[in-house]
Amino acid sequence: MPEYKLKFSTEARDQLSDLESDKRKLKRVRKCLAFIQANPNHPGLNSHKMGQMKGANNADLWVSYVENNTPAAWRVFWSYGPDQGLIFIEAITPHP
Repeated sequence: MPEYKLKFSTEARDQLSDLESDKRKLKRVRKCLAFIQANPNHPGLNSHKMGQMKGANNADLWVSYVENNTPAAWRVFWSYGPDQGLIFIEAITPHP
């Protein structure tokens, strides 16, 4: 399975940059992003569509778990495309 290329929204890039002060959380987010890049359906990510919500370019919005069973657990919100082999990272944030 070929790896996907990740492209970050300005919001996601800023959120990732803000995590520089929390090395532990940053490491977990980077691990999640690596799994998304290699296989967005990796079982540990618990990736699933966000119902009818749409992301960039009106694509289906997906969410993957950075952590689970943790208060305010972090999530990565993303969508496929618009080009084949591309995943657009929309946001990196605590669970709403």
